Amino acid sequence: MSGHEHDHAHQHDHAHQHDHDHGHQNLWARLWHAIGPHSHDHDRVVDPVLESSAEGLRALWISLAGLAATALAQAVVVALSGSVALLGDALHNSADALTAVPLGFAFLLSRRRPTRRYTYGYGRAEDLAGIVIVAVIVLSSAAAAYAAVGRLLHPHQVTHLPAVAIAAVLGFAGNALVARYRIRTGRRIGSAALVADGLHARTDGFTSLAVLAGAGGVAIGWRWADPVVGLLITLAILTVGWQAAREVGRRLMDSVDPALTEKAEATLRATPGVLAVGRVRLRWVGRIIRAECEISVDPACSVVQAHDIAVGAEHALIHAIPRLTAAGVHADPLDGTDHHAVLAGHRAAAQTAA
Repeated sequence: MSGHEHDHAHQHDHAHQHDHDHGHQNLWARLWHAIGPHSHDHDRVVDPVLESSAEGLRALWISLAGLAATALAQAVVVALSGSVALLGDALHNSADALTAVPLGFAFLLSRRRPTRRYTYGYGRAEDLAGIVIVAVIVLSSAAAAYAAVGRLLHPHQVTHLPAVAIAAVLGFAGNALVARYRIRTGRRIGSAALVADGLHARTDGFTSLAVLAGAGGVAIGWRWADPVVGLLITLAILTVGWQAAREVGRRLMDSVDPALTEKAEATLRATPGVLAVGRVRLRWVGRIIRAECEISVDPACSVVQAHDIAVGAEHALIHAIPRLTAAGVHADPLDGTDHHAVLAGHRAAAQTAA
């Protein structure tokens, strides 16, 4: 039996929660928007993909406004003081705010329904937006490094140090709030790109404290402190850029947490009527997970019974695996016969070609 893929639009949202994102609850989102209904009422329940897209967009626009205001305030102080360390921080805040544009476009695109060409939908757009975010991180770091090296070669007095210190603290506070919001929202809705964006903002917050240290150094006569801090900020942002690139790259390569695969296998084994478990494959498609599984059943089962077992296995998986929306469960009779022998040559050829 194959093709038992039942895309449960209602997501089985019982009164209990199946969100296992390590307890990351978004208080801001709760206050901003009421949680949708959690029942089997098909007329009342909200499409989870649309709901999570709306939540992601809300997180983007709120954080965009916060970071844009922070960067603007810092830019004013940069013009007054000439601090390249603060310039680097302002550039990173501006870049982080601008990443909301490609990511927002990706969230909007992911709302589109699957088509005959894009049969899995448009969820991958978010992962592609993650590549743009990493590129912006690298470019902003390069601009900050260029300014810092230029200041080392051509020293310039930094003025208005109290204003620089205040702008640094403002940068830390703004980035910390935005990072917390983006990371928690991204983890809850399953958006790797939004999490990467939040990690970037969090590191920017700590680099703002480095600007504060640089201002202190200049205050005691260390003129080199400001450009050196600017270079250190560049290194810190490149580090978070690497982390973000690794996370986005894993998602593009269909990587999943091995613990999820093990949980899926254990769930299938515990399903009544399942005698053995074969291959289990999971993959992210944007913010949702889809699965392809093989199970073995009693060869004396009727077609209807085998189908019911497969449906029960899919139902159990949807409850057990966070963000899983559908699973294709293939049922084979457990009678010692290789019922896929006719496909062996094709599978071997595919592995060789790969």
